[in-house]
Amino acid sequence: MEYRIDWIARWAEYSPIKIAVRDADTDESYTYGQLNQLSQLLADHFSHQFGIKKGDRIAVLAEYTPDYIVLFAAAMKLGFILVPLNYRLSGRELDYILDNAGASFLIVEEKYLPLLEGQPCMEKIGSRMGMVELNALLGSFEGKKLDRSQENQATVSADDPLFILYTSGTTGFPKGAIYTHAMAFWNSINTQLRLDITAADHTLVCMPPFHTGGWNVLLSPFLHHGASFTLLRKFEADRVLHLLEDEEATLFMGVPTMLKMMADDPAFDQVSLNALRYFIVGGEAMPIPLIEQWQQKGVPIRQGYGLTEVGPNVTSLHHDDALRKIGSIGKPNFYVETRLVTESGGEAAPEEEGELWLKGPMVTPGYWNNAEATEKSIENGWFKTGDVLIRDAEGYLYVKDRIKNMFISGGENVYPAEVEKFLQTHPGIQEVAVVGVADEKWGEVGKALIVKKMSDLSAEDILDFCRGKLAKFKVPKHIHFVTEIPKTDSGKIDRKRLGEV
Repeated sequence: MEYRIDWIARWAEYSPIKIAVRDADTDESYTYGQLNQLSQLLADHFSHQFGIKKGDRIAVLAEYTPDYIVLFAAAMKLGFILVPLNYRLSGRELDYILDNAGASFLIVEEKYLPLLEGQPCMEKIGSRMGMVELNALLGSFEGKKLDRSQENQATVSADDPLFILYTSGTTGFPKGAIYTHAMAFWNSINTQLRLDITAADHTLVCMPPFHTGGWNVLLSPFLHHGASFTLLRKFEADRVLHLLEDEEATLFMGVPTMLKMMADDPAFDQVSLNALRYFIVGGEAMPIPLIEQWQQKGVPIRQGYGLTEVGPNVTSLHHDDALRKIGSIGKPNFYVETRLVTESGGEAAPEEEGELWLKGPMVTPGYWNNAEATEKSIENGWFKTGDVLIRDAEGYLYVKDRIKNMFISGGENVYPAEVEKFLQTHPGIQEVAVVGVADEKWGEVGKALIVKKMSDLSAEDILDFCRGKLAKFKVPKHIHFVTEIPKTDSGKIDRKRLGEV
């Protein structure tokens, strides 16, 4: 199926003076007309001045600004691949990602430069630009005319990558999920069909740009449908509440931790949120009292399920079912096929556990530079999520367990294997296992069970070892020294028992 890839150019024709994006901190904004002009001129500049072409990887280490959205629009035109970097990672972790992606161009917000100082990757990257420099470059384009003969969007095809989005790896190394133009299109269609998005919608985006949630839950579907959004670099409960009221936002996406902080804030009782149709919530199930608290405020809760490699808008639970089907992730979105596969390889019966497999035009073609991980994850077009679900008699899906043992801390995915592999490099550790445990503020945090090799090893020694080398959300909050790690009969770590130790 053929369809127009350059969404921004089309909306620039329809609504050239409509504001597409605004920065809540600086009040800087771009209309669809400006976004189209700046992104085309930037694409031309990158092509002529730096030789950037389709398929080249441009890594970005920065928080959201309107200029970041210009980069997205330029990628749609020129066909380069955006690699958003997680500024919460350590320099060691960022170096691995930059090397794996083979980035030839780096755009970095100046305050994050120290993260990369001394890293080997900095010697390999041919060109760099600061965000201040990018903003000045875009400012220099003011008054310039577009030369339509230079437009090269026709060279970009649906199956070309738009992003490489890195996720924490179950084997200790991050994996770069390839996210194509076609995936963005079909994710947007699925989202619109279930959430009724129109050009009249407005939202506030405070999810970070290194998450698929920051780009693809609402932001890219909103751009596809000519809607508008405001960017907020940092989540602050009271400020988000006031912005939602002042801007008459119609939709908002958050994780349960964020919604709990907003509900507990004094501003919760002060603001009117009459324009909001509902909140979209993902990451984990929301407690019934919190759902009821928001519903009494007049804001229904719409829960769902997604992952970087597929969509990410895969399922949706209609807000009318939020209490009746508490804990459910709903039903598959429009162009999503699902299977629940048992250990024997058959299809799970109602109420029987099975691994969720997904198929459709929004499934990743694989992992960048990682054929082994791709082969393990995709079988005959079906993506194996690693999550164990059940389907009830009415067809509603429920997540029961995570095969990959991932836990979610403050909306961030944490994979124990990655943390364990790092901790095992400490000379004083004989053996280690990490598990997620409940936490009132963050939802879940890490607990490390450690068998000492050195008798004088302390919890503070472990935390010092982690600081600066692991992202803060990955550093275990609880350190427990034990004489042995619980094991199964086959000698593997018994992860079901770890939380009890």
